Amino acid sequence: MKFNAMFQPIEIGPMTVKNRFVVPPMGNNFANTDGTMSEQSAAYYRERAKGGFGLITIEATVVHKGAKGGPRKPCLYDDSTIESFRKVIDGCHAEGAKVSIQLQNAGPEGNAKNAGAPITAATSIPSVCGRDIPKQLTTEEVYELIKGYGEAARRAMEAGADAVEIHMAHGYLVSTFLSPRTNKRVDEFGGCFENRMRFSRLIIEEVKKATQGKIAVLARINCADEVPGGLDVHDSAAIAAYLESCGLDGLHVSRAVHIKDEFMWAPTVIHGGFSAAEVEEIKRAVNIPVITVGRYTEPQFAELMVKEGRADLVAFGRQSLADPAMPKKAQEERLEDMTPCIACLQGCVANMYAGNPVCCLTNPFLGHEAEPLEKAENPKKVMVIGGGVAGLSAAFIAKERGHEVTLYEAGDVLGGNMRLAAYPPGKGDITNMIRSYIHRCQKDGVKIVMNCEVTPEIIKEEKPDSVIIATGSKTLILPIEGIDNPAIIHGSDLLDGKRAAGKKVLVVGGGMVGCETAAFLGEQEHDVTVIEFRDTVGADVIHEHRVYLMKDFEDYGIKEITGAKVCKFYEDGVEYETADGVRHESRGYDSVILSMGFRNYNPLEEKIKDLVPETHVIGDAIRARRALDATKEAYEVASRI
Repeated sequence: MKFNAMFQPIEIGPMTVKNRFVVPPMGNNFANTDGTMSEQSAAYYRERAKGGFGLITIEATVVHKGAKGGPRKPCLYDDSTIESFRKVIDGCHAEGAKVSIQLQNAGPEGNAKNAGAPITAATSIPSVCGRDIPKQLTTEEVYELIKGYGEAARRAMEAGADAVEIHMAHGYLVSTFLSPRTNKRVDEFGGCFENRMRFSRLIIEEVKKATQGKIAVLARINCADEVPGGLDVHDSAAIAAYLESCGLDGLHVSRAVHIKDEFMWAPTVIHGGFSAAEVEEIKRAVNIPVITVGRYTEPQFAELMVKEGRADLVAFGRQSLADPAMPKKAQEERLEDMTPCIACLQGCVANMYAGNPVCCLTNPFLGHEAEPLEKAENPKKVMVIGGGVAGLSAAFIAKERGHEVTLYEAGDVLGGNMRLAAYPPGKGDITNMIRSYIHRCQKDGVKIVMNCEVTPEIIKEEKPDSVIIATGSKTLILPIEGIDNPAIIHGSDLLDGKRAAGKKVLVVGGGMVGCETAAFLGEQEHDVTVIEFRDTVGADVIHEHRVYLMKDFEDYGIKEITGAKVCKFYEDGVEYETADGVRHESRGYDSVILSMGFRNYNPLEEKIKDLVPETHVIGDAIRARRALDATKEAYEVASRI
């Protein structure tokens, strides 16, 4: 497929962008605690500019002192930070990209402790349970805040930015004024549409006055808030048209407030362009350029959105984390080289919320742009044992550093347990990651040996300088009576098509693995019950994923037995004990599926550490955990061999 539309230049106000690929603003916690941009910030953004993105948007940048939502947020409320932004922008410009800075006051989504001041909003309504109650701004304070946006825009311009983007979405400060759900004011900023828009209009006027038409002025808005009483797509279309009349140069259309953040950073189950219809409604309402965002990974549908006039530019958020060179690869027709985002949310969103630097499951290089891999001074003969994601990533990283690498896999297919994680409903994108890792190993020249169980004898014969053990994990077998009954089906065997389940099924284990196995069976119209020791199923599942997983439970009629300690297995069920010490039986099932988790599998370390002193263990071979840990450890080990 040719991406002709995506590689056409476009004018946004006084700014000309070379193509339609956009890096949207994403909190990354690379900034310094004093609000300046760090060397890592500069390297991170430059890498994405180098990869072919036409417009780079610097993450939400604080415009008012006392409105800092996290410890590592960039700030533009003081002239002292301008120079650090200039370094970031100059680096992007050197690679041919334009740069926009998003201007934000987090409002009720902020953090009073981090900010050192009370958080504020249009009205004193908390964003969610547990959050601080925001202070309702006085009329005088609203007018004072408007000036802050203008000053921040001036600083952005002085730093060399080509544009600023006023954040009006996601329940942040400006958003609270736009929505009747959060704006209960009775002064000139509340009530009718015109009054609720006044804050936005005055901000735009102030920003344009401060920048004198020299840079583009954009805004990010929701296409819909996705909550009752909030803005719907028709409200947002009217808002878009109004903002255009205020002199705005472009719109960046996102979706939802934070309590519906499954629409903000959609999990794996959601397809790319899931907000396309809503964005199209916005596009029809205006003549200025519109940027669409929402789970875009590969560029095929993005090309259609632009080609068909449904949007003007497409933002690839988490995909730009996973592969900063995706636009370049698309242009050069080598998309098989792309490292895909699988929307796992493990390294990006979780770390962003925790105030830690973001990382990426599929791209372990993220966060290391300021310290790129160097070629090994003394290339070694490296043996990688295990062909799961830990072994595959360790293999290509070591190979790219110049080592001679051979990867050994005991079975006849690569991917390990991560490959099986792609089987439950909505998880198919995980396969893209596995394939991309295999392709990278093959392209780099890693020697892959299949169907080979490595023994100390093989190691003696091969005489490697370094061994990386990535043998992964196997099904957890607890010492419970009857658990070793051959009739009991291991969840991994079920997913891999090695065993078949009957109509009525009991899944033992209600963590992520058990719940996804249950959904896999429910989709196939089995009658499924899940039994779990904890008080709730899916307790270890990331919120955004759990929303859809529990929808599967509802749709497929999957039943739950919780607070149950399994004491005995039968061919047709289990005996379990509840918190009150009473024993019960749940029987009459055609099949019992064991999905209580995994344990590490590491049969070689003790046997070979004297043979090869430089032996490393990574991933689940240490302890069964997340794939994020596996690829992170692969990078750490392979980068220092």
